[in-house]
Amino acid sequence: MSSMPKIILVSGANGFVGKSLCIELLRQGQAVRTAVRSANIPVANSETVSIGEINRETDWTDALSHVKVVIHLAARVHVMKDDSIDALFEFRKVNVEGTLNLARQAIAAGVKRFIFISSIKVNGENTRFGHPYTAEDQSAPIDSYGISKCEAEQELQQLAKETGLEIVIIRPPLVYGPGVKANFHSMMRWLEKGIPLPLGAINNKRSFIALDNLVDLIVTCTTHPSAANQTFLAADGEDLSTTELLQRLGKALGKPARLMPIPVWLLNTAAILLGKPNMAQRLCNSLQVDTGKTCKLLDWQPPVSVDDALKKTAADFLQKL
Repeated sequence: MSSMPKIILVSGANGFVGKSLCIELLRQGQAVRTAVRSANIPVANSETVSIGEINRETDWTDALSHVKVVIHLAARVHVMKDDSIDALFEFRKVNVEGTLNLARQAIAAGVKRFIFISSIKVNGENTRFGHPYTAEDQSAPIDSYGISKCEAEQELQQLAKETGLEIVIIRPPLVYGPGVKANFHSMMRWLEKGIPLPLGAINNKRSFIALDNLVDLIVTCTTHPSAANQTFLAADGEDLSTTELLQRLGKALGKPARLMPIPVWLLNTAAILLGKPNMAQRLCNSLQVDTGKTCKLLDWQPPVSVDDALKKTAADFLQKL
């Protein structure tokens, strides 16, 4: 394993993954520079550069000085209710044009490696039970977010061929851990309140990745020689049904899940009638990820178990009540 690079630039450092990533890099003694929209919330013990909005016009000159590795986390993220007139156009401005602008400036500044945090949505939205996505599968994004991430990947790979910049692409599924928001946070709230849920008969399988495991993988990719110009899928290595996830999360919270065994077809019908078919898809369909390539090429294993990660997530949630 080679020595740690001179300076690592982390974009989106104030985000859910970015904060934990910076803390771990600093813990390992790495020089970290953080790029954020506003320097009002700097990451402790790191040099912070305010870069404003991310698009094709962003000037990264100050942020890229003496940087050897860029970890690009900043993105226009998937949102449940997007009221943009042209959602794909808005995603492309940040996730494609903004990413390519950073990568080109990184090349000019002498950056050796560019780690792009993409999304499993590049592969698609769901899998057949027992048939997980692999890194070699043909991309099949469906929503605007997934399409923009896919296009960014393709442009970065072409840039790597033309310039010699080492591109590393990581596609995580749902990331959970202390501070998690959105649906995962909602599930913990329901469980903590003891609300009966009609989710006791879902026999799907879904891959997730704990925040600590994703951070460990990203750090591994900063130096591992075999990571160069590869695409990696990321997951905990243990797939759970929605029912199993709620049961184990309830245990972590100290509040046994109150689950009613409602048939999946009835859940789907109810979701359609309520105008929320996508919610039923996320709860009932499978989305499995094969991390065989990731583990073999990088000699990597997720350091944190699912149950330990759920306990840590639950403890943080309970502390903040």
